[in-house]
Order: sequence, then C-alpha cells, then structure tokens
Amino acid sequence: MAPVVVLLLPLLLLPGIRTNEYESAPIEIKVVNSLKDTPAQSYSASVVKGGILQGAMKRLMASNAGFKFTIQEDPNFGPFLESVNGLAGSELDHTYWELLVKTPSGETIRPDVGIGCFVPKAHDQIILNFTKW
Repeated sequence: MAPVVVLLLPLLLLPGIRTNEYESAPIEIKVVNSLKDTPAQSYSASVVKGGILQGAMKRLMASNAGFKFTIQEDPNFGPFLESVNGLAGSELDHTYWELLVKTPSGETIRPDVGIGCFVPKAHDQIILNFTKW
C-alpha cells in the first residue's frame, strides 16, 4: 500500500471572505419625537463596514441602557420598527417611526428600505423620527 501524502496549504484571505475581525464606522443615532416638543436624544454608535443598521442598533441597545427598540417581523418585508425608547407607533393614531439619514454632506434622505436592509456609511446621522402619516 502506497503512503498517503497530505499537503497543508495556507488559507489565503481574499477580498470578500469573512474574518473574525470587522472594520467598523462611527454613526450617530438621533431619536426625535416630532409630535411633542421634547429634546432629541442622540447616541454614538458604530456599524460594521457593509453591515445593516439593525445590527448597529442591537449593539447600541446592549451597551446603553438608555436606548431600546422593538421590531415586528414581517414575512414579506422584514423587520418593521415598532417602538423606540418605549414609544410605539399606532395604526389607530396614525403614528410610526420614520427612518431618515443625514449624510456627512448635510443632505437628508429617506431610504427606500428599513433598518433590516439599510447600510449606513461612516459619519451618517440616523434619525428615528416619531411622526404621523
């Protein structure tokens, strides 16, 4: 019987291959209630490069007792932001949490996706705005 030769080749890390270390980018999450005259709440957070806003919000909630949010999972459209810091939207009152993003250039945009798909960039200001439809 011939001997079996096993070659051990080093694993090359190519672009796009996941590693245990992720580069992160700073963002700000600002909670605004446009229906009441209350001061906005601002939180420093970070997002994994290429990661979604929901992940940054989960890490913020785990590290800051002053920030909480809940979602409702929709089988067709993904997570729907239900409440922030104990304030929930209501179909009866026609209230909801609107997602806005102020870019470093000062432009404010309304993404066409929610927190489960939106990918923030470094220094974006994420505005969670409680408002009416």
